[in-house]
Amino acid sequence: MRLLIAAVGRLKQGPEREFFAHYLARAETAGRKLGLSPVTVIEVPESRGPTATTRCKAEAAALLAKLPHSYARIALDRTGEPLGSEAFARALAKLRDEGAEGVAFLIGGADGLGGEALPRPIRRVSLGPMTLPHGLARIVLAEQLYRAATILVGHPYHRG
Repeated sequence: MRLLIAAVGRLKQGPEREFFAHYLARAETAGRKLGLSPVTVIEVPESRGPTATTRCKAEAAALLAKLPHSYARIALDRTGEPLGSEAFARALAKLRDEGAEGVAFLIGGADGLGGEALPRPIRRVSLGPMTLPHGLARIVLAEQLYRAATILVGHPYHRG
């Protein structure tokens, strides 16, 4: 099953990008053994619309235009369901075992994803109640994809 991180905005050069690339590579390597690869990334530009609502709608439309229609969608949203690492790993394994072609993880812009603007996520997941910078949210997601692969294979990385 293919994994896709679809995000609004671009990571700048520097530590954020390096840390993200580090965990993305680890997730890709660990996921290969489990049928959880490749892991790819698409970025769409932030909207310059005049209101939060118009920005959310424009960013959601840009994300949706780049997603494969057949992929399951998981929206990262602070109001989503909080999942522990084991539950996240089980959710990925379930999608894979049910034959999903791919999963797209959606990360919105500064104003979020805009609930009504983004149809059909199979799940809304929260990385926690705190607001995270978008670069950090990507790093956390990449690390959790790596952690999920290690949990599913029984590797000792996860000591939760």
